[in-house]
Amino acid sequence: MELLDICNEEGFPTGETVSRDIAHRDGILHRTAHVWVVRKKEAGYDILLQKRSMEKDSFPGLYDTSSAGHIPAGEESLPSALRELAEELGIVAQPQELSYAGMFRIQYDKNFHGKRFRDNEVARVYVYQEPVEIEDLTLQASEVEEVRWFDLEEVYREIQTSRNRFCVPLVGMQVLRDYLVSG
Repeated sequence: MELLDICNEEGFPTGETVSRDIAHRDGILHRTAHVWVVRKKEAGYDILLQKRSMEKDSFPGLYDTSSAGHIPAGEESLPSALRELAEELGIVAQPQELSYAGMFRIQYDKNFHGKRFRDNEVARVYVYQEPVEIEDLTLQASEVEEVRWFDLEEVYREIQTSRNRFCVPLVGMQVLRDYLVSG
């Protein structure tokens, strides 16, 4: 059973824990870590997005943040971000290779696979800008179907009007864009 810290609106643990299943059944506020794999190009940036496995309990088959996952109870966001990056994509990064970009809230209530899913989380956002070649990645089959590079601004424009391909959180992408502009 995966235990998560219940957190407050700022993302700080309250001292109580909840199972992942109950958190999503009841919409209990918990923490996640998101990592954006980014490469600079002549005009702007590309972002590496993962296509979620069809077995995922939310947004199966849609492109999402490079790597993301729940922060287990008692763990901090940076170690969790590093672990998710290694597990999902096979990228073994060092702590200094992830830059903290900010945080945002995610909250929704939807049905997937005929089951209600209530997400309520505070996400800490990190950026990884080391060189990455898709053919060198080791994808976690239970989580990730494939990965592809996309132009950051094209994805940003599309997710404002359509959710046919992407489940990237708009506010999370805004945190990334703000970080890259200020960086």
